[in-house]
Amino acid sequence: MREEEDEDVFLPLRPLFGGSVRDQRERDRERRIAEHVSRHRGAQEQPPRRVRGLSLRDIVGTAIAVADAEGTEAVSMRRIARELHVGAMSLYWYVASKEELHQLMLESVQAESEAPEPSGDWRADLRAYARNGRAALLRHPWAIDFLGHGPPSGPNDARNAERVIAALDGLGLDIPTVMQAVTTVGTYVLGAAMREIQEIRWHDTASEVTAGLTEAEVADLVGDLNRRIRESGRYPHLVRIIDTGFDPDSPQTRDERFEFGLDCVLDGIATRIGALQLSRPGHLRIALDRFHHPPVYRRERVLVLADQLRRAGEGRLVGDAESGIEQ
Repeated sequence: MREEEDEDVFLPLRPLFGGSVRDQRERDRERRIAEHVSRHRGAQEQPPRRVRGLSLRDIVGTAIAVADAEGTEAVSMRRIARELHVGAMSLYWYVASKEELHQLMLESVQAESEAPEPSGDWRADLRAYARNGRAALLRHPWAIDFLGHGPPSGPNDARNAERVIAALDGLGLDIPTVMQAVTTVGTYVLGAAMREIQEIRWHDTASEVTAGLTEAEVADLVGDLNRRIRESGRYPHLVRIIDTGFDPDSPQTRDERFEFGLDCVLDGIATRIGALQLSRPGHLRIALDRFHHPPVYRRERVLVLADQLRRAGEGRLVGDAESGIEQ
């Protein structure tokens, strides 16, 4: 399928993504300009000489740079034209409307959030996708308001969805379970990225507020807050955290915190997958055979599988399974 045909697949849904409801007069103005440009393009006319050096990549890249710095509210055809030193009408040779521009911006972010080709290791594949998604959202915080919901918004979004779903293929899971697992990972990434973005903004604001203070004065402010918490007598667990000197918002631990949460999500999905597999006829005997081969399956893994059997309601087999563990 040619690239433009692939784009056409998603055209009916474009109004649902990447733009806010705007004044009808502005939409009508854009429509008239786009129709005018379309007529010239249909007549096989070349763009005016002053805009022939433009490219769609330049327009989308500039729009993303403006959104990264100031948010999507600052993105307009006139603003992008000004940044590129061309007339606003010149952009319509490449982009039909601000909504289409927003959509192309999202497609670019989705390309950065690339899911890997399925490798046969579903945990590694979902982890790579989660890491890429987090990195893209931290580079482009505005995109968090437009991603993570609805059907695929374009070819890159569809490609990512296809790959993460394929990563769970062959595990014997039904469609609802696959989609819930994929959605759970995506929801974690969005939530974790949102918290990091807010945390970064908080640190930036705190730095501005304390810019005129000495280190000693900042330490006094923090010390006063800690003292108030202690003396209130109402927050013993917060006092324990203060006593350890642990900073839950430390920039140095952001990667570690993200990986910890991702491990929790993936461990939970793995447990659910194991329980579903063990609950089906034919899988319990395979599990028991594995229990009786301790050199291959470590004692810890056997205990996990035994717990999954218990959860699956096969209590009568648990004793047999656990008896296969070499102490």
